[in-house]
Amino acid sequence: MIARFLDLRFLPASIDLALFSLRLWLGVSLLWLHGWGKLVSYPERMHRFADPFGIGAPASLALSVFAEVVCAALVSLGLFTRFAALTCVINMTVAFVFAHGAALTGERNGELAFMYLGGFIAVFLAGAGRFSLDARLGVKR
Repeated sequence: MIARFLDLRFLPASIDLALFSLRLWLGVSLLWLHGWGKLVSYPERMHRFADPFGIGAPASLALSVFAEVVCAALVSLGLFTRFAALTCVINMTVAFVFAHGAALTGERNGELAFMYLGGFIAVFLAGAGRFSLDARLGVKR
């Protein structure tokens, strides 16, 4: 009896609900905590933003804002989810490797970018799930 309680089998398992929760958590937090600030302070940041690929700081910032605002919102809604999640994967990889030197510990580490990266990889691989606009539009996983 206690083993049944400890393994929590009495709670229904739902991959679709888990994907919905993961999409909302990742998308809303990335947009709200990171993307929104970059968007509203774009003019102040555009000449001092990191430029790891030599395309110019304004273009690098624009790509980051696209990923962290537009694609994060799309992931949250479950619309064009795999494309949006892949864009976030690329953005978080660049942030982790170039902005944080792939450091998981120490000052200015990239632990948060690394955690976002893992979550967006999971969404990219799994797709949006049943509770999404993609599913309403008939997009196959």
